Amino acid sequence: MALIALAADKGSPGVTTAAVALSAVWPRRVLLAETDPAGGDLVYRSAAAHGGPLNPNTGMLSIAATARRGLVPDQLWDHVQPLSGGLEVLVGLGIAEQAAGLAGLWPTLGRAFAQLADSPHAPADVIADCGRISGDTPAVEMFSQAALVLLISRTEPEAIARVRDRAAALAAKLHGGPRGAASLATPLIGVILIADPSDSAKLVHQVNDMLVAAQTGARVVGTLADDPAGADQLAGRKRGRLDKSLLIRSARKVTADLYQQYGAAWAVPAAGPHAPHGTHGQPAAGAGR
Repeated sequence: MALIALAADKGSPGVTTAAVALSAVWPRRVLLAETDPAGGDLVYRSAAAHGGPLNPNTGMLSIAATARRGLVPDQLWDHVQPLSGGLEVLVGLGIAEQAAGLAGLWPTLGRAFAQLADSPHAPADVIADCGRISGDTPAVEMFSQAALVLLISRTEPEAIARVRDRAAALAAKLHGGPRGAASLATPLIGVILIADPSDSAKLVHQVNDMLVAAQTGARVVGTLADDPAGADQLAGRKRGRLDKSLLIRSARKVTADLYQQYGAAWAVPAAGPHAPHGTHGQPAAGAGR
């Protein structure tokens, strides 16, 4: 099982950018799913493989009718569109009002995402961009099926305090109560900091101390570079060597660390050759096979 859910507590820390960056360098086949009930962003910022726009009606919107009749994991591929760089995406809802069509289906989606790694035909991990979450956000209903729930946070004091409190609330919801750092439950709740690389080591130590003191059971699993230029390249708004950007280099480090720790548990048989690519024609560094 390898569903990795990305979310944030408040504000705009860059969940979609983080999800795309991690997906672009993921070492196995990956499906990027825009599962934010408030609506997706990629249909507005990314081109499809054929050079035109993504179809907003093919993705989470189209899967709603299928899921009501039951959802086999391989059916997810019927609703997927490739980006211009080859990344396979389940496009998000257009507006928040459309989330009503997914009412009651979030656990079904979570199971399908988690089981896709075990598909005998087209196995893949799923990285789900869940956007901002709160106590009543329906996407949280998928989290019990996840291997990892990764909270994205910037490093301002109020952002760190919020991610601590959100991690504690999720621990209570998913694990039945607060957990010490030495007794991590499934799914693991992790934190990814969006930080200046020069300050990241110190910040990781400070935030981990805060998470342990609050008995959240969460810990920092990595940092992504606060790299506006790299984010613009990833979104296709700016030209440049995306694979050399601080953002992608840091994403490569995060994925390598995650796989070093958890990869054995996620191992699935290969389904033939697959060579993932970064978005917008850039090869995903470290992902060539």
